[in-house]
Amino acid sequence: MAAIGAEEEALVLDVLRRKEPFRYYGFDPARPPPMAAQLEKEFREYIGVDFALAVSSGTAALEVAMAAAGIGPGDEVIITAWSWVSCFTSVVRVGARPVLAEIDDSMNIDPAEIGRKATPRTRAVMVVHYQGAAADMQKIRHEAHSRGIFVIEDCAQSMGTRYRGRQIGSWGDIATFSFQANKVATAGEGGVVVTRDPRLYERAVRFHDLGNYRPYHAAIVPSAEPAFSGGQYRMSELTAAVALAQLRKVDMIRAHCRRLQARIEPRLAGLKGLSLRTIHDSDGQFGFEVYFFLHDAALVGAFRSKLDALNVNCVQRTGTYPQYNRDYVKTGRAHTPSASPFRDFKEWPAPGYRAEDFPRTEDLTHRFVAIPIGWLYTEADADYIAESILAVHRECLGG
Repeated sequence: MAAIGAEEEALVLDVLRRKEPFRYYGFDPARPPPMAAQLEKEFREYIGVDFALAVSSGTAALEVAMAAAGIGPGDEVIITAWSWVSCFTSVVRVGARPVLAEIDDSMNIDPAEIGRKATPRTRAVMVVHYQGAAADMQKIRHEAHSRGIFVIEDCAQSMGTRYRGRQIGSWGDIATFSFQANKVATAGEGGVVVTRDPRLYERAVRFHDLGNYRPYHAAIVPSAEPAFSGGQYRMSELTAAVALAQLRKVDMIRAHCRRLQARIEPRLAGLKGLSLRTIHDSDGQFGFEVYFFLHDAALVGAFRSKLDALNVNCVQRTGTYPQYNRDYVKTGRAHTPSASPFRDFKEWPAPGYRAEDFPRTEDLTHRFVAIPIGWLYTEADADYIAESILAVHRECLGG
């Protein structure tokens, strides 16, 4: 359950009492409504970047980020085969082709995959920081930038996570965040795009607001880009009010989750036939989910069932699945045939979009067990979870 309380209520009531739910104007043209603007200010300060733009969802943020970078038909974007729907479909939506890559045992992209998957058409790599643990950004950035490949950080699942002392979202060329219901901080929906590049910021603003560049944004960065047709991905003041209150709680939620995680993970280290997920920065991870792998995939079903019988939640919380198992990949379709980046393939699914092309991803995703740790969990809950895992381990693996 989300940490929603009096703080969110107070900011939402402020919007309602002012009767100004639209972010760009209300009753006084000289004083635009403040919530989305304040969210952007505090967000860029929190992440440590120069620019932040509030948008309608995390999916919208991905589309806005790619449009800002000028990614479109004929381009390729490397994404992990193990990722959320939006990673794949947002690339298709801007007309580019998603190229699937393997994960490693951090559940994030293997940096070596960038070199293996890159072609002259590769414009970007989309790096998903999976479930509260940062990808290996130093290696990823080197592999990408040495080839002239743009780095998009998808931080939707991991707001507040750090890598080498810096917030994720501050390592790539542009980054996206989400306030959807299953995320660290939630406003039901909503997203944010962040960057240090003023050109990317202006293009992101234009794409998210029908090509407009309003005075609020021009005061931050004077316009230097020609106008172009955009979409409508604006965040409302009501969403911004909830998101702002939630942003102010992220570090508190993180500290709570890390305390619970510290009561569980050390007790699992070194267990026979079990290994913890690799974490590239253990001091920076968020801690809201414990992942471990069983060495024998045949034991995973029984292990999960026995934990479930002990009332230990081990059901995957996100909608993350291998992309090649999704219907929209199996068909290779877009909203119209001519918009599909796969329309010229003679066979489909083509090599690179089939389960057999991703042996590591298949292996890892059949062997993991995920244990969620939420805001409402207590230290007693964490201790019970640890004891239950140890008990099931003894039963399934004999020690």
